[in-house]
Amino acid sequence: MSFIDVEQVSKSFRINKRSAGVAGMLMNLVAPKYEKKQAVKDISFQIEKGEMVGFIGPNGAGKSTTIKMLSGILYPDSGKISVNGYIPYKQRKEYVARIGVVFGQKSQLQWDLPVIDSFELLKAIYSIKEDVYKKNLNRFVDMLDMGGFVNQPVRQLSLGQRMRADIVAALLHSPEIVFFDEPTIGVDVLGKETIREFIRELNAQDQVTMLFTTHDMQDIEKTCNRLIIIDKGSKMYDGSLQSIREKYGTERRLIVELNQEEELEGIEGVTIDNLENRKKSLSFDNNQVNINDLMNHLLQKYSIRDLTVSEPEIESIIQKMYNGEV
Repeated sequence: MSFIDVEQVSKSFRINKRSAGVAGMLMNLVAPKYEKKQAVKDISFQIEKGEMVGFIGPNGAGKSTTIKMLSGILYPDSGKISVNGYIPYKQRKEYVARIGVVFGQKSQLQWDLPVIDSFELLKAIYSIKEDVYKKNLNRFVDMLDMGGFVNQPVRQLSLGQRMRADIVAALLHSPEIVFFDEPTIGVDVLGKETIREFIRELNAQDQVTMLFTTHDMQDIEKTCNRLIIIDKGSKMYDGSLQSIREKYGTERRLIVELNQEEELEGIEGVTIDNLENRKKSLSFDNNQVNINDLMNHLLQKYSIRDLTVSEPEIESIIQKMYNGEV
């Protein structure tokens, strides 16, 4: 059995449907009407221990509902969920002691207390043994360079510092799986890279299973090897980032820098645009034009200083998938 096993899971909600105006409000009090909205439709996937998986979709796609079912907050209407042998919504007390959750927009730290005091409180809540607590605390504070602010009140921290502290708070009890919800939202470039590097190291050293929901595709590209995409409650894609590029991102761009100013002859299936400084942009469909043949042709016919292949950005591919363009 996989570490995380989701089998044909569905979840719907009853939403109050109220008519407009005062009359509608009064009618709703007497005889409320509801409509059913299906948030998740027969989703199935498996995740092995130690995997780092991006779980993404547009707003309203059902990803938050799925994460809440995986974390035991919600129960499914149908289907089965198992995480390391636990059924999250049935064995919640035992299960939550083995998971960590990081919400980019919600903090579990005490606003007016020093960061270390919040850590001590979490130590008591999770009944963390003293040696485990000290080992994890010292290690994470060092890895995230938190020594300069761990004794400061949370309200005095920058957003990047608070996010680092929140990540440590979610990991002090040595969880087997961590759910990251927008872990770098609002954090500056340097802070984002510090967090991503920490996540990569933790996964490599401790084999912690990680599931990310984020709108920042750099978080996914720099941490995950696998991507699950959902839209309108259904799974659209489940596979590697490389595979999604090969399957859906067929458009390629080759930047050619010439040693001297000259025009390139037309090449079938290739769109050529002039750039500055003797550079040319060649755009083509990878399924129709072989990139190695194209480069050999150019090298044999022209005096070339440099060639650069531009891979399609994963974000643009996913946007096209949302829009039904691929």
